[in-house]
Amino acid sequence: MRGTRARGGERMRIEDYAMIGDTQSAALIGMDGSVDWLCLPRFDSPSCFARLLGDEHNGFWRLAAAGHDRAARRAYVEDTLVLATDWETSTGTARVVDFMPPRSGNPDLVRIVEGLSGTVEMTTEIRIRFDYGRIVPWVRRIGGHLHAIGGPDSVWVHSPICLRGGDYRHEATFTVAAGERVPFVFTWHPSHRPQPEVIDPLDELGLTVAVWREWISRCGYRGPWRDAVVRSLITLKALTYSPTGGIVAAPTTSLPERLGGVRNWDYRYCWLRDAAMALDALLRCGYLEEADAWRVWLLRAIAGRPEDHQIMYGVAGERRLPETTLDWLPGYEGSRPVRIGNGAAGQFQLDVYGQVVNALYRARKQGMAPDDYTWSLLLKGAVFLEHNWDRPDEGLWEVRGPRRHFVHSKVMAWLAFDRLTRAAELGRTGPFDRWAALRDHIHAEVCDKGYDPVRNTFTQSYGSRELDAALLQIPIVGFLPPDDPRVIGTVEAIERELMTDGFVLRYPLAEDNPVDGLPGGEGAFLACSFWLAEARAMIGRNNDAVELFQHLIALTNDVGLLAEEYDPTTDRQLGNFPQAFSHIHLIRTALALSGEIRGAGMAEATSR
Repeated sequence: MRGTRARGGERMRIEDYAMIGDTQSAALIGMDGSVDWLCLPRFDSPSCFARLLGDEHNGFWRLAAAGHDRAARRAYVEDTLVLATDWETSTGTARVVDFMPPRSGNPDLVRIVEGLSGTVEMTTEIRIRFDYGRIVPWVRRIGGHLHAIGGPDSVWVHSPICLRGGDYRHEATFTVAAGERVPFVFTWHPSHRPQPEVIDPLDELGLTVAVWREWISRCGYRGPWRDAVVRSLITLKALTYSPTGGIVAAPTTSLPERLGGVRNWDYRYCWLRDAAMALDALLRCGYLEEADAWRVWLLRAIAGRPEDHQIMYGVAGERRLPETTLDWLPGYEGSRPVRIGNGAAGQFQLDVYGQVVNALYRARKQGMAPDDYTWSLLLKGAVFLEHNWDRPDEGLWEVRGPRRHFVHSKVMAWLAFDRLTRAAELGRTGPFDRWAALRDHIHAEVCDKGYDPVRNTFTQSYGSRELDAALLQIPIVGFLPPDDPRVIGTVEAIERELMTDGFVLRYPLAEDNPVDGLPGGEGAFLACSFWLAEARAMIGRNNDAVELFQHLIALTNDVGLLAEEYDPTTDRQLGNFPQAFSHIHLIRTALALSGEIRGAGMAEATSR
């Protein structure tokens, strides 16, 4: 485990956390045994523990060996989302098993202390704080159990251990011996509803393990990086809101892209781009059911006029995601502001059309049943794209500066028309000749306006000199074949100009950067380095590709999770965590380097 040791309440690094969840919400638990983030009942609900973005007064629940600041080790129970954390003391060893059972009614968080050897003195402290750490609930003891209530939220804490109250917190010290089990059950429900039934924590443990084992048994990947791929697949499943099939980008908000900076965004929503790529990764590993659930979510979310389509939605398809700040929270390591909602929901981003069409095209190619409603929506979207592909946009990186003609956006518009044209192979009808002509026109324009012949590289936007890691998608989606000199030149230019300390930056950053409209820098966006590994393999540099991929896998924390970015200068993860985008491209690169897939567009690519 990399990183500094937590002493006397020292801040946990982002990679010091593990995630548990029930495919409707998720909790982050630190190496110190503390649940520091949990939103209920949904990923995007207000939190009841928010120390991750504040301090102990904003809510947490610690369960650890007395006098110990950090666990000896932890791991997920086999291929599940059940976390086992071991505490070693001079008198014995105890294990804390944390999980959230599959939800049948109200959400539960279960913590079971197991004595492994000798005797261990354990301590627990819980501070429940609703509404992102702002509301201190009224807590009372009913029938030997704690009941906390504040506004719309209500929580019960059930345990044979008596928790003593004082100073707006509850705590206890107890001893567990070898063979003993001491459970705690934390249950949320709407405050206007009756007290929910108490679950049996041991029964729920067995059920939860069985559910995850059955799900991962369907994984079709058998390559050399199976452990990393399996953990990434489980992470994507955990980030799927099971009632609707929507996939959130991350279960957190406002974890910074630079410590102390302002690049702090709420990722608890469903980006069409991220979800489309997740769909492709799940399909390639054999998960057709999850892919179909996402398609149904998509059709509900985008139903209506194509001009009203958004680049992101709420987990149930909500469209209004107003961005506000929580001024009472100081932010992770002083990184302010803390934001909820996301203003990028109102941006115009051309690339999402290509990502969605490509994902649905590949889904049909891989066995998903045809659907006339899906095709009718795509037809309407195609009409909109025909009249709007040549507009400048905010692009893949959701810049908050002026709109530009981003090359990646135009390539993705090309991708949309290319895949729509290829739907003829699947028995569909449409204006294929018109789409093909427009596809070829876009291709010619990108090669003319988005390519620098002097430097032999494509550029970030028309007429610019800046590079962009998103240009690595050109061979991956099949815009040009990987042996095209312009592709090779672009890969080499990105290696020269965007790589730092072995990682690929998204684009050049400066304090007065006119591109993204934000001050300060950021870490290395991990997906970009995965793209480079895949692009290297495609242009015949397989050894370099594998070397980079192994380096990236080594960045996962002790339980196999990745955040959005990595800072090589401080050797730590940055950004929201765990990040679906990072795990999606870990899966994809592993499949590509294992020879189980070719680039998404390699077979279709033609030199133009």
